[in-house]
Amino acid sequence: MYKIVKRKQLNDTVVRLDIDAPFVAKKVQAGQFIILRIDEFGERIPLTVADADPEAGTVTIIFQIVGRTTMLLSQMKEGDALLDFVGPLGKATEFGNIKKACVVGGGVGNAIAYPSAKALHKAGVEVDVIAGFRSKDIVILEDEYKDACDNLYITTDDGTYGEKGFVTNKLQSLIDAGNNYDLVIAIGPIPMMKFVSKVTEPYNIKTLVSLNPIMIDGTGMCGGCRVTVGGEIKFACVDGPDFDGHQVDYDELMQRNSTYRNFEAHDKENCRMYKAAEQVGGAE
Repeated sequence: MYKIVKRKQLNDTVVRLDIDAPFVAKKVQAGQFIILRIDEFGERIPLTVADADPEAGTVTIIFQIVGRTTMLLSQMKEGDALLDFVGPLGKATEFGNIKKACVVGGGVGNAIAYPSAKALHKAGVEVDVIAGFRSKDIVILEDEYKDACDNLYITTDDGTYGEKGFVTNKLQSLIDAGNNYDLVIAIGPIPMMKFVSKVTEPYNIKTLVSLNPIMIDGTGMCGGCRVTVGGEIKFACVDGPDFDGHQVDYDELMQRNSTYRNFEAHDKENCRMYKAAEQVGGAE
């Protein structure tokens, strides 16, 4: 069992949990993920590790409440325990020998982008971070980012905080201002990663994106997480989750991720899944 040692609500729909998982904490690197299961009846879900403290033996996960499992997970308290917490899985991010990088995060994707910024900054790389959100009320990890980069730029779609506009606009302006990035890392919604890659491609800036296809076992056996990169089939759980942003077939990825959209949008009143969730804390 894996005990929850700390819980923090970051905004209305995003929760941070610190999990006692010393073996994972000792080995996990930026970009890798875990698969957890709440109990013997629960589904397996993958979550990228947001941070780890090897000395304390804890692993931090940050997630958005989007379905039954994340809803139940959000209702757990400090002292509660998860049944399974498997990892680290996937390949660690390969930064290469670089001097200047820009890390771009979109929404809750900032939780996945943060460890890359932290690792690069610790290695002595000059790091700019562009953290994008819809509005001020959902901004997360601002203080953590300030300690993990040289320059932090927060953008909001509606202009309620930071600079008004999209992360792609800010990235373009930084490139136009003469910032010669050796690497750009983009993590967030698929359309955001697609258009960040389009911004960097004319400048031949190496761009890494972290993909989030449907995933089941995390070992490459099921084939559910297949993506097309450079015209070849890859499996995000073992070949990734990081890939060359200029080679990803984003349109195919978006289409595959929407495969079960109709099931996910099923009327909650008639959904056995949500009725079960209501019994332990209420469904939204």
